[in-house]
Amino acid sequence: MRLHVNVDHVATVRQARRTDEPDPVRAAVLAELGGADGITVHLREDRRHIQDRDVRLLVETVRTGVNLELAAEETVLAVALELRPMAVTLVPERREEITTEGGLALSRPEDRARVAAAVERLAAAGLRTSLFIDPDEDALRAAADIGTVAVELHTGAYAEAWARRRMEGPEPVRQQLDRIRRAAAFGRSLGLDIHAGHGLTYENVAPVAAIAEIEELNIGHSIVSRAVLVGMAAAVREMRQLILEARARGAAPGL
Repeated sequence: MRLHVNVDHVATVRQARRTDEPDPVRAAVLAELGGADGITVHLREDRRHIQDRDVRLLVETVRTGVNLELAAEETVLAVALELRPMAVTLVPERREEITTEGGLALSRPEDRARVAAAVERLAAAGLRTSLFIDPDEDALRAAADIGTVAVELHTGAYAEAWARRRMEGPEPVRQQLDRIRRAAAFGRSLGLDIHAGHGLTYENVAPVAAIAEIEELNIGHSIVSRAVLVGMAAAVREMRQLILEARARGAAPGL
């Protein structure tokens, strides 16, 4: 399983003061030294954290590869087409949200057509594409029909159930985990590469990492938060070890 480290929130700290530190490009170097298999960044339309300069330097310097997250909108698609990162993940985006709140809306024909047009442009330029979607069969079918290579399953509902488990018990966690398991298996049956991410932490990552069909995890906030205390390379090594142990077990204790 690959671990891609999202360094958006390094840029969040920098942008809070509109200064030049901490630098997400330097953070990416340390993440790779800690064992990251790739670096993920989300270039938002409002440029609230990652800036064009960051993406350009990351594409030039990251040795493992950059997964560039962006909306299916011209202002950011143009950046991807110019800089040609290793992979592009199309994500939903709303200006008023704090963080991405769910998967791409693909049920309406007009939404599907917009995403399909973006995938076609990116693929024509030789870029590997992924769609950030909810772990549902309808969304997976739509993604396969659009022609993307991969999907990233949104694990936010699972993460929220995990956070509430002391009040609500383990059953909601099991339900959300089973939902991810079924979606991963179904997606593979459609020929899609399966990634996952959003809200994964050192506490809750093991059950998701144990799902055999998932080949890549994208994790940012938890690693950056840990890095504040122990350093980026150490934080990445700790997360990577948890993932490796979960893959070796094939299941998480008690789930």
